[in-house]
Amino acid sequence: MTISTSIPAAATADGERLPYSALLALAMTGFICIVTETLPAGLLPMMAAGLGVSTSFAGQTVTAYALGSLLAAIPLTLATRGWRRRNVLLLTIVGFLVFNSITALSSNYGVTLVARFFAGVSAGLAWSLLAGYARRMVPTHQQGRALAVAMVGTPIALSLGVPLGTWLGTLIGWRSAFAVMSALTLVLIAWVVAKVPDYPGQTGQERLPLRRVFTTPGVRPVLGVVIAWMLAHNILYTYVAPFVAQAGLEARVDVVLLVFGLAALVAIGIAGRLVDRHLRATVLASLAIFAAVSLLFVWLARVPAAIYVGVALWGLTFGGAATLLQTALADTAGDGADVALSMNVVAWNGAIAGGGLLGGVLLETWGASSFPPALVVLLVIGFGIVAVARTHGFRAGARHGHVVGH
Repeated sequence: MTISTSIPAAATADGERLPYSALLALAMTGFICIVTETLPAGLLPMMAAGLGVSTSFAGQTVTAYALGSLLAAIPLTLATRGWRRRNVLLLTIVGFLVFNSITALSSNYGVTLVARFFAGVSAGLAWSLLAGYARRMVPTHQQGRALAVAMVGTPIALSLGVPLGTWLGTLIGWRSAFAVMSALTLVLIAWVVAKVPDYPGQTGQERLPLRRVFTTPGVRPVLGVVIAWMLAHNILYTYVAPFVAQAGLEARVDVVLLVFGLAALVAIGIAGRLVDRHLRATVLASLAIFAAVSLLFVWLARVPAAIYVGVALWGLTFGGAATLLQTALADTAGDGADVALSMNVVAWNGAIAGGGLLGGVLLETWGASSFPPALVVLLVIGFGIVAVARTHGFRAGARHGHVVGH
């Protein structure tokens, strides 16, 4: 049995055209998720002054958001599996509207922290929903390309979210920056209602138990790769400033991140072309190239040109990661895809937190020069898992020839 996609005839009548308007609405949802998460990073001094707390306390608004995503993804996904899909999507977007608005209006640190936590709850549910939603809009052989379009908001937000938020905060104040996010969600609500098709939720008979989804052959290997790959990525991304400072680029961190973001955008297009026919090979190549770059950084981290080239290659390997890994996980999980994707949210956010923690320990103990060897170890582990998971998880060949339910 193939994965249940409930494809509307209008979406597949020409066999090739993707429903771009609907997919880009999902991409904007992802963009809002990421920007809402990262917005405080460029506004911490202003937020600290406005809330009457220290900068470190203001930084906990990012932690609260991540914690909300981490704790809510699985239980909310399980609770809403029977709901119509567009209602769930609108619920997450309204969550961003409400809690970003509270953040914009609040002058109390505790209220702001609670609002940030529940904004993260909205994000946890959104991330577990978006990939499955995009896949249901198209036939099986177009699911990888559709997911690539739906995920394009992520690298845009990662590369532009913090600098754009900082610029907005400086120009109109940090509260107004959050108000702008609320205004964007109002636009998105109208867009979703007008353009995004609705689908029924799963019936009681279709809902697979959490344990059964987790023990489905291939699910755990994919989640293992998510953790290894994203731990490596987040060690470097979180502490990119002290890392590039070794090459005297401490004043050019914004340029370094722009190079990364632009390369990641290019990678989205590449992943969209390769994911349906060469998913396994693309994942292996991405991990191998990132590992090779990390190995070169062992010797060349003090060379500015090497940093720029290495960061560009890193961006090329990372940009398609969400598309590749979520496609592999959803294919493997079959009818349990939504639940598996909620596990992916937990693994991904856990890796973000773990990358910050592990990177901090490495930085304090051995300095930024210790990052490349740690990255190589993690990426070799990820590569090894993919290499072994040939039968389940990361199968060779065209993915639409072996997408099955369980």
